[in-house]
Amino acid sequence: MKHCLFFFLLFIGIVNAQTNKYHTENLSITPLIDGTLMVPENIEEPVLAIIVGDSGPTDRNGNQQMMVNNALKYLAEGLYQNQIASFRYDKRIVKQMKSRALNERNIQFDDFITDAIAILEYFKKDPRFSKIYIIGHGQGSLVGMIAAQNGAAGFISIAGAGQEIDDVIVAQLAEQAPGLVDNARSSFDDLRANGVASNYSPGLASIFRKEIQPFIYTWMQYNPKIEIQKLKIPVLLINGEKDIQVQLSEAELLKTAKPDAKYEIIPKMNHIFKEIEGNDLENSKSYNIYNLPVMPKLISIISDFIKK
Repeated sequence: MKHCLFFFLLFIGIVNAQTNKYHTENLSITPLIDGTLMVPENIEEPVLAIIVGDSGPTDRNGNQQMMVNNALKYLAEGLYQNQIASFRYDKRIVKQMKSRALNERNIQFDDFITDAIAILEYFKKDPRFSKIYIIGHGQGSLVGMIAAQNGAAGFISIAGAGQEIDDVIVAQLAEQAPGLVDNARSSFDDLRANGVASNYSPGLASIFRKEIQPFIYTWMQYNPKIEIQKLKIPVLLINGEKDIQVQLSEAELLKTAKPDAKYEIIPKMNHIFKEIEGNDLENSKSYNIYNLPVMPKLISIISDFIKK
């Protein structure tokens, strides 16, 4: 279960100082949404990319406490260098945790969708930008594809799941802890049918804790294969060949559901966009190397797609 637990890590986010010169603006979209807008100078009506982060209390830079890799920060800076504006933001649970206002029982997956839509609506009223694209990473892929249905010009999924979250976790357990698969499947079925699961193995407590069950239940209500078919805009699907959290088969499911989507598998790229030459140990260590750049190929693929 060493990788599937990434979905449920709960850490306080950390915002790191900019080390290069970029034109940035810190914005509060709502009382719960704070983020950083980067707008390239001397570009008339640039395209804006809204970046939606992965699971857990991920901050605008892609970081969590004790897990500082700046993946989203470097992604935004790469887009900036390609004359694309971006807005990236702290997930609401970052602010709630900092203010000690977080109650796990009250977290709903729909809250993340509400936040992404609020950001999209905010920038649709901003005349500086010609078009708005949404980039969703990991869990943010599903959030972003639902938000993008509300008037985005295009959608980009990076390491997004192609199945409902219960099926994703069961598939991971089949590889990593097969003895827990049957219990997990029955527990998810109970949760889906009754809104609560009670007879889960202690080995699955991180997934089925009573406090987090309402969140998982609301997450289970969305099927990426259905949501992506609702998009009538250009779609780009990206996965890294070295991703140890989201298998390439998930991207293939999204591609099957959306045959007209552009589809890119980036060799040697892991879940947080870093180049991995070696084994899983190197892969895992990269999650906490703050100055390791993201792969240039990712930036070029996204930039070419947006500018097309």
